[in-house]
Amino acid sequence: MKDTVIILDFGSQVTQLIARRVRAAHVFAEIRPYNVALEELRRPEVRGVIFSGGPSAVYAKGAPLPRPGVFDLGKPILGICYGLQVIARQLGGHVQRGENREYGKMILARAKESPLFSGIPAKQTVWMSHGDVVTRPPDNFQVIGTSDNSPYAAIADEQRKIYGVQFHPEVWHSEYGAKILQNFAKNICGAGQEWTMRHFIKEETEKIRLEVGKRQVVHALSGGVDSTVLALMLKHALPARQVKNIFVDHGLLRQGEAEQVLRDMKKLGLTVRKIHATREFLSALEGVSDPETKRKRIGKEFVEALMKRVGARDFLSQGTLYPDVIESVSVHGPSATIKTHHNRAPEILELLKEGRVIEPLKELFKDEVRELGKELGMPEEIVWRHPFPGPGLGIRILGEVTPERLDILRQADAIFIEEIRRAKLYREIAQAFAALDTSRAVGVKGDERELGYMILLRAVTTQDFMTADWYRFEPDFLARVANRIVNEVRGVTRVLYDITQKPPATICYM
Repeated sequence: MKDTVIILDFGSQVTQLIARRVRAAHVFAEIRPYNVALEELRRPEVRGVIFSGGPSAVYAKGAPLPRPGVFDLGKPILGICYGLQVIARQLGGHVQRGENREYGKMILARAKESPLFSGIPAKQTVWMSHGDVVTRPPDNFQVIGTSDNSPYAAIADEQRKIYGVQFHPEVWHSEYGAKILQNFAKNICGAGQEWTMRHFIKEETEKIRLEVGKRQVVHALSGGVDSTVLALMLKHALPARQVKNIFVDHGLLRQGEAEQVLRDMKKLGLTVRKIHATREFLSALEGVSDPETKRKRIGKEFVEALMKRVGARDFLSQGTLYPDVIESVSVHGPSATIKTHHNRAPEILELLKEGRVIEPLKELFKDEVRELGKELGMPEEIVWRHPFPGPGLGIRILGEVTPERLDILRQADAIFIEEIRRAKLYREIAQAFAALDTSRAVGVKGDERELGYMILLRAVTTQDFMTADWYRFEPDFLARVANRIVNEVRGVTRVLYDITQKPPATICYM
């Protein structure tokens, strides 16, 4: 049994980030619903409990609350944002709507020494996202941190080892957030550091062998980091005769991508069958502009293409990551749906019910998967490849998808990525791409007015893809890219660069 920190999910979209940060300290973390039975928390390997954030008001009727008795278990507890408010209200403090909502980066000033802030400067940048505030902490709690709008931004009952913070240490933009969670898990809870990717490979390989037995696995291989890592795991776990790697060319790929994928997989010793399905996908998207409809139709076509190759007893394998899951369905708690992903199309949900889907990466983030790829011997150029959504360029065209628009977008995207590589910025950027806005904008070419498309450029930095910041290019770089796109890509009259963070935006547009 591994020492474990349990995270109770109260519905935050970034609950899984808490687990990721705890695991980064090599402490195993599990997510459970906020109302999990106390028996689970009493397990001897559970060394501490974290309450996640959430969208509810703790004083509202029907607000999610942990089971009575959770504070009497004698386990260290850390409440984050809504979790802090749960602690305050349930232990006799007071929470109410704040006069000023705090959102984004704020300065937290330490008010008192605490093991939670061990090794952290007296002032630190943290990420806030809340409208309610604690106006009176419970008895025996001391203030250990304050912000401009939250006098009780961090509180603690050091004797009972119960802590609460109004900010989100799990979010990348909280500069010492990882250290705070490490302090809690390792020092306050006393959990052992037993979680590594090497252990993950061993554990998941055994699970795959046990689950699959002698049956066949049809693996959806896109050539991206996630599906390629899983293909190598399957190769490690099962004989080659039991795995069918299927690559669906849906006509929505980037310039030269299909050929590159097949070359890369050959180098990795993977046998891949390519399915040509451009006509079917473009036909399904004809006349469709709504992003959710596009995602569902692409997902349906994708699943149908795969299911033609899946026997009645076969498994379907796909490189689903946690961000795909949490943005599609509520897995552990009352999280709200943001968008539908193709790997959660109705047909796949049906297969999940039947227990015929293999998704060992679904609790991992991109950085963990890359670490996993390195452990499996994957080449650097594939490990650090920028993500590409399953629906491809279909969701990077803001409007109806047509062959003409796909061609324009492919050219613009290729120029953008080419210039990023030339400037040796590819590894600094987590994801970069071009999108096409089908709204027309007037431009002037050759002394004549021209009505053309607008190209939207997006480049972000992130560690986990749950939050992201825009990349600060030099103006000369953007000018060069825009000049090339407008001059080399027929039909484009304007180029824009997106400087919106996630949240409030998503990384992609649709």
